[in-house]
Formats: sequence, C-alpha cells, structure tokens
Amino acid sequence: MPLAFDLRSLTVFVAVVDQGGFSAAARSLHVAQSAVSQTIATLERRLETPLFHRQERRTELTPEARVLLTHARHLLEQAEAAHLAMHELKGMAKGEVRIGIPSMLGSYYLPPLLMGFKSRYPGIRLTVVEAGARRLQQMIDDRELDLGVIIDDASASALERRHLIREEMVVCVSSDHPFAHCESVTPEAFFGEPLVLFQDGYFHREFVESLARQLGKEPNLAFQSNLIPLTKSIVRQGFGITTFLRRVIDEPELVAVPFSPPTWLTLALAWRPERYLSRAARAFIDYAGEQRDAL
Repeated sequence: MPLAFDLRSLTVFVAVVDQGGFSAAARSLHVAQSAVSQTIATLERRLETPLFHRQERRTELTPEARVLLTHARHLLEQAEAAHLAMHELKGMAKGEVRIGIPSMLGSYYLPPLLMGFKSRYPGIRLTVVEAGARRLQQMIDDRELDLGVIIDDASASALERRHLIREEMVVCVSSDHPFAHCESVTPEAFFGEPLVLFQDGYFHREFVESLARQLGKEPNLAFQSNLIPLTKSIVRQGFGITTFLRRVIDEPELVAVPFSPPTWLTLALAWRPERYLSRAARAFIDYAGEQRDAL
C-alpha cells in the first residue's frame, strides 16, 4: 500500500503549522501560496481527513493533524539526520556546529576554545548564538541548537552534559567602594546595596535571585542590562554593584571580592541525548574535553 505522504508534503504541513498560516508558510518556503494550498489539499485527500479548520484570519489544527504533527517532526528530523550522516561519509572537510553561549562566557572564557577548534577544523563553520543559559537550554530542547553552555544543575538532567567550567561568582564593586577593602562580603551585605543585574533568563540573574530567596531578601534593582561594558561602567561610577564570574573583572577600577562563604557555579556543554549529532558537533565535544583544563 503506497504511503499517503512524502517528505515534501510533510515539510509543507509543518511549515504551515510553525508559520501560523498558508501565506507565511509559502514565504518561508519561497514558493507560491497556491503551491502550499495544493500540497495540503493533496495530503488531506490521501489521508482522507481534514488537517486544518480554515477560518477567516487563522488556521487551526484538527485533532488528526495534531497526531500527524508529532510523527511529521520525527520523520523530518530522521531524514535530516540520514542526509547528514551520508554527507559526512566524505569526511570532516565541511560541516556546521550551532552552539549557544551566555555572553559572559562568550566574551571572557570561550574565545580560545572556539578559535582553537576552528584552527584544527578550518572547514567547519561555527554558528554562535548568544542568549541566557535557560533560553539556550530551551533552544537545545527545541533542536534550534546542536550544543549549548548551560548551568549544570537538576533542571538540566534530561540533557547529556560534559563538564566545562567551575568558576567563582564574586562581588564586583568600584575601587572606592567600602567593600573594595573587605576580604569577603556576606550575601546579606550584598543585598543591602543597589544592584546592577542581567535580565531574566541569564544565569547571572538566576544566581542572584536564588541567593535572595534563600535569605528571604528582595534585590534592590537599580539597573538592568545584559551589556557587560555598560554594567561595568555603572559599577565603576558608583551607581550600584553587581556579581560576575571572577575572570570578567579585569580592570583596575573594579575590584573582585569573594562572597562569604565562597560561591561557585558549574557550567557544562549540553546536547539532547536522543538526537543524532553530526561528526562536527561530536568533534567539538571531544575538543572541548581536551581543552577543559585550559579554560
């Protein structure tokens, strides 16, 4: 019995779902809207069931379409994996690794790793996406990234992980701030100051909010910015203090002061365990493992 669908029709079907309509799907696939409509009509005829409730300004899935969608995504992913596996039989001359990195790590910790990998495998393209650690975790789960640097904690238990960095989180103050001459700063004292924090979803912000919850404190949020140079400037001019990974505090007008007791974060390279990983992505994982002590 011949199949009622092929990969092309499934691709069009998923595009209509993801793009929210026939016109948007046509634009994303670079085809005429009539071609999308015809493909869906043919698919519905072969399956002998409607897939969409077509209303004036929106397109809703039928119950049958929701079942098909789950299988369609799986089949398309498997087809992509098969194509990639066959392509990679030609060797490591080409390929791409899509990796997500939080900005603090991307600016201060990982450039040598990325450049070293590129030097070893010049034909492999590295696509680096900057986002908060939690957003990166979601992008890995949604298959938008091959790999990502995330916080290695219980929330990441569904992902395969390779330990990457364990680094101290310290208080960052201006050189003329009273804390600058302290051997350490308690969390209670830290929360008594105006704070400059990253936006929600970044491990920097999550670290501070977790610490506040443990103490029953409410952070005194003076500024909110994901821009590290701007945050440093605000701290340097005395409008607030913040916390960074120790290596980020690299200029004489800023001082790194440990928390009391010292606080550490563990970050890991993560990927979906059930997903096919390209040889390029596996090469990056192996290279990161080799270079871990140098990070």
